[in-house]
Amino acid sequence: MLQDDGSSSVTSSSPLQNFSMISSLSPGFGGSPYQWLKELKSEERGLYLIHLLLTCANHVAAGNLENANIALDQISHLASPNGDTMQRIASYFAEALADRIMRSWHGIYKALHSTKLWMVSEDILVKKMFFEYFPFLKVASVITNQAIIEAMEGEKMVHIVDLNASEPLQWRALLQDLSARPEGPPHLRITGVHQQKEVLEQIAHVLTEEAEKLDIPFQFHQVVSKLENLDIEKLRVKTGEALAISSVMQLHTLLAHDDEPPKKSPLAFKNLNGLHLQRSLLNQNTLGDLLEKDTPNVFSPGNESASSSPLSTTASAKMDGFLHALWGLSPKVMVVTEQDSNHNGTTLMERLSESLYFYAALFDCLEFTLQRTSLERLKVEKMLFGEEIKNIVACEGGERKERHEKLDKWFQRFDGAGFGNVPLSYYAMLQARRLLQSYSCEGYKIKEERGSVVICWQDRPLFSVSAWRCRR
Repeated sequence: MLQDDGSSSVTSSSPLQNFSMISSLSPGFGGSPYQWLKELKSEERGLYLIHLLLTCANHVAAGNLENANIALDQISHLASPNGDTMQRIASYFAEALADRIMRSWHGIYKALHSTKLWMVSEDILVKKMFFEYFPFLKVASVITNQAIIEAMEGEKMVHIVDLNASEPLQWRALLQDLSARPEGPPHLRITGVHQQKEVLEQIAHVLTEEAEKLDIPFQFHQVVSKLENLDIEKLRVKTGEALAISSVMQLHTLLAHDDEPPKKSPLAFKNLNGLHLQRSLLNQNTLGDLLEKDTPNVFSPGNESASSSPLSTTASAKMDGFLHALWGLSPKVMVVTEQDSNHNGTTLMERLSESLYFYAALFDCLEFTLQRTSLERLKVEKMLFGEEIKNIVACEGGERKERHEKLDKWFQRFDGAGFGNVPLSYYAMLQARRLLQSYSCEGYKIKEERGSVVICWQDRPLFSVSAWRCRR
């Protein structure tokens, strides 16, 4: 991460000299030493913000609203959505913690949000920005298209089901690749699933126009639906078609339907491991130590959630039912792109610590891509990442949709549903690496894991792409 002077806080090793003052403050941080806070250097400020966020989360989890409020007040004097990377991250995590508190007062929360407007056009725009400024979805598109082309070799009737049809560029590139097949292009039908009709209509227009230009027999079938409400029959899969399915950052939302609303207030999620994590973080010397190193001896979110969290194991009635329904369609290949991080823990501290690492990497990507004053950067951070952070931290039960899980969990789920992994080809990997090399930033990396691809920022896994076929 870049500091104000352009140096990197990840590689810096200077000690946080004033950090010992934290332990001398009262639990409620009475006295509010705001002047001292404002004099902190960039690295020290980042480290203290992490401490404040974890402390605040522990107070929220314990239902100690007075101390949570004091911590949020201190964060507000250090964080800024227009500042350096850590200041920006802290702004959105603080907002999420405050939102979690407000949700315990249903009347106040509803009144504050009753006039909130969310424009469809803005939602579409910010997702296009994510596609444009980050390479993740472009890499996933290249890998997906190559897997489909290889699976559909020699097929004359091809049907692709896109479970998150939000961007036409991927399928336009596929049309161009199919038109160059030695045996000639197949008859192609794409079924797009999306909850916004305007998005599907735009995609249909772009792809129909491209197919006419390339003289490819083509149909685009629109299914306006959320994934959770999707009627498989509406996909209209026909006998004689070779079927491919693409899912981009959608399947994890189905995990919300097996989580009953919590019996207690959203505040009442105390996690002693979170307290131990906080104490461990106090002993770290730099912001880089906090965001780039794990603390396995103190708190391992992956291990704990796997052993003690019934909602984050592979058992999921909604997910299993959906995957079995897709298996019943006999796809020749299904390509899945998902966030590669465990944000599906049952406790607040599990999710906050994991998501802090994950979104720190994404915010860091933008630090190297766009100026801090960029309006586009602010929109992506606030309207996309900020909303995801809020959902992970503030929501419980069926409202918590952003239930990202690691690639190993998807292997378990697909294996249980009767799918076998299809190792991605050398050519697919080669195309993905070439695409990343076209970016001037060297922080993006690709690694192969169990025949699948994990796209990283530095060494932090962010997104996975895996391919599957029916196992008979």
